[in-house]
Amino acid sequence: MNYLGKIRAQSSAEAIYRRRSSPQKTQKSKKIIVAGGAGFLGSHLCETLLQAGHQVVCLDNFSTGLRRNIAHLERFDTFKVIAHDIVQPFDLKVDEIYNLACPASPPHYQLDPIHTTKTCVLGSLNLLELASRTGARILQASTSEVYGDPNVHPQIESYWGNVNPFGPRSCYDEGKRCAETLFFDFHKKLQVEVKVVRIFNTYGPRMRPDDGRVVSNFIVQALTGQDITIYGDGSQTRSFCFVDDLVEGFLRMMASPPSLTGPVNLGNPGEFTIGELAEQVIGMTGSRSKIIHHPLPTDDPRQRRPDISLATQELGWRPHVDLAQGLVQTIDHFGRLLARPTRELAEAM
Repeated sequence: MNYLGKIRAQSSAEAIYRRRSSPQKTQKSKKIIVAGGAGFLGSHLCETLLQAGHQVVCLDNFSTGLRRNIAHLERFDTFKVIAHDIVQPFDLKVDEIYNLACPASPPHYQLDPIHTTKTCVLGSLNLLELASRTGARILQASTSEVYGDPNVHPQIESYWGNVNPFGPRSCYDEGKRCAETLFFDFHKKLQVEVKVVRIFNTYGPRMRPDDGRVVSNFIVQALTGQDITIYGDGSQTRSFCFVDDLVEGFLRMMASPPSLTGPVNLGNPGEFTIGELAEQVIGMTGSRSKIIHHPLPTDDPRQRRPDISLATQELGWRPHVDLAQGLVQTIDHFGRLLARPTRELAEAM
């Protein structure tokens, strides 16, 4: 039996992953920008907004976003793709803006740390000025990385974090922290309606094979028979949120009252060691991969788990897809991707 057969055999009726249902069309169609709309998260958000009856403008410079992520959306006459880097100003009359533009995996954002910082800071500034000019509501996809290697566990929004300001991750960590400052200052000084969410580790279909984060790394290594690479002893922890749950959190935050500016944590509070994740991926794929250990990278957090009390109280939001359920769909995604001819696979990298 191949690995997909094994996975599906392991999945009982109650363990089948939940697919995102098509939301009912809203009474009023909005014109919405999704910056970073061709990326992993952005493409899922674009899809959901289109299903809800909105007009969606996808802005992406395609540094890490992929055309194939949004190819199926181009049949909608309410969907438009504009190749644009938000480091440069942009002008368009819209009702809402989601700022998801910025590489989120360490290998990608560390390739050009200066541009990563520019994307976080100048890109946020340009989109905030657009929101100010047009009266649009704007959501910032911030990150749990603002907590750094936390001394508080689980992490609550009032925690200021423990971030290295000049380490290899700081272009992203400090860039996102500065972006949050800009958002709240635009709200205080110019009354821009802002929403800030802090995203914890998210996974699911449309992740790139070379994404570089732990879920995609382990799955690709297991499916291709490579050794599973764990950095450190594997006792460090992460919390993994399935993409459908995260997108629902985005929508609820954007629709919340103006007084709720955030920051609000969005993530799954289920906590796993990296070693546990590796064993689960090996078991679900039926892989014979061995686990090997390498030194822990600089500033890699020891613990990461969100306190989602605020999201539950103010948004009525909590994740529904557990790790085993979400991994079924994610493994299926990578299995289909890796089965493609070499040329097609190269285009997905």
